[in-house]
Amino acid sequence: MKSFPTGFIWGAATAAYQIEGAAQEDGRGLSIWDTFSKIEGNVLNGDNGDVACDHYHRWHDDIEHMKRIGLKGYRLSFSWSRLFPAGDSTREPRGFAFYDALIDGLLAAGIEPLVTLYHWDLPQALEDKGGWRNRETITAFGEYAAAVAEHFGDRVKKIATINEPWCVAWLGHGLGVHAPGIKDRSTAFIVAHHTVVAHGVAARRIKEVRPDILVGPVLNQANYPADDVNNPELARASEILDAAQNRWWMSAIFEGKYPEILHSEFGSEFESAISPGDMEIAQFTNDFIALNYYFDTRVGLADKANPVAFDNSALLGLQIDTMPRGELTDMGWPITPSGLSNLLIRWHKQYGAQLPPFAIAENGVAYGDGPDGNGVVADTRRIDYLQKHLSALHDAIAEGVNVIAYYQWSLMDNFEWSLGYSKRFGIIHVDYQTQKRTLKNSALWYSGVIAANGL
Repeated sequence: MKSFPTGFIWGAATAAYQIEGAAQEDGRGLSIWDTFSKIEGNVLNGDNGDVACDHYHRWHDDIEHMKRIGLKGYRLSFSWSRLFPAGDSTREPRGFAFYDALIDGLLAAGIEPLVTLYHWDLPQALEDKGGWRNRETITAFGEYAAAVAEHFGDRVKKIATINEPWCVAWLGHGLGVHAPGIKDRSTAFIVAHHTVVAHGVAARRIKEVRPDILVGPVLNQANYPADDVNNPELARASEILDAAQNRWWMSAIFEGKYPEILHSEFGSEFESAISPGDMEIAQFTNDFIALNYYFDTRVGLADKANPVAFDNSALLGLQIDTMPRGELTDMGWPITPSGLSNLLIRWHKQYGAQLPPFAIAENGVAYGDGPDGNGVVADTRRIDYLQKHLSALHDAIAEGVNVIAYYQWSLMDNFEWSLGYSKRFGIIHVDYQTQKRTLKNSALWYSGVIAANGL
């Protein structure tokens, strides 16, 4: 038996645009994903989040499914444009009423909410003014954070600011595969800086309103192991990739600076965006660090760049091979559970007493298993994946890393961004035609893990 700490929070996670639907209802404003997904060629099969999982109308039933699984926590995101349709100070009361009812329903079910303020769905009205490229969005985000804290802070005691800012910067503004679809390296660096400042501003605004709310960022991280650790070209590539994805935010938060290798290699592209006082704002003392982990990326020699999807190595000028080897998930991602424990132990050793508790805010896998003739979803590969990653998480805890929560991604199958509805991460199967929910075998297995508080 691998037991987890007393009081450990076992949860699952979703995001507003991926599940809510009701995109044109009750005064919700357009977000950049409403716009991006309607442009031909941006999303597989022309899919969009107009209906998604219809969670907006079915949240009562979805909470019942959470109760059946035994979840202790639920990580959700608020749709900024559902609360403030134009991203300004004008509120939409029906949006606030929806989240009031949802939060109250979760608490009545004994499920603690962890609210993410921003999971990639910027109000289109702000994008029209320059979006994350415009420092005015930082101010707007701070106002939004304060308003959420003021209204929901009597019930919501944990708030994460920006989900996966690396993706916001590099997938949305570098590679252009996510909204708003910009393809420019310098812009990606500038947006990455703005997310650093925005987190610091929003976190401070939340604390001003409700000092009792626990606040932290949500960082997606990965290791970049080189095929040959003695090869200087690969060592340099690994360092740059690690700096751009991991150390950019960790160094800013804990040291008030960006990695030197990024200054020396790319400084002319972003240094002018750093205003006086920005790096002091970045050094906010967080109450937790939420970490999303899926896989490590190998770094190998190649005659020319051969990037996989969601890989920015070529954009960074690295002529390497990052194609994964071995068993792959439906996303084409490798399965590298030891990477989770390696990351946690790395930061534990590097930052020591400075480091707040970790929460694993996302971890999961896409497999397309559906109901058989008896209505059973026998997703044994997902169970194996989760078992291995939870075991790796337990290894990190055994090494002294303070981990307080684990949120499986995702509660239900949903809109997987530019891949539409083609990939299924959920432990609950969703029939998108009928909206019928079916607990997969992985949900029943996870229920047993929660009940036992361990593996």
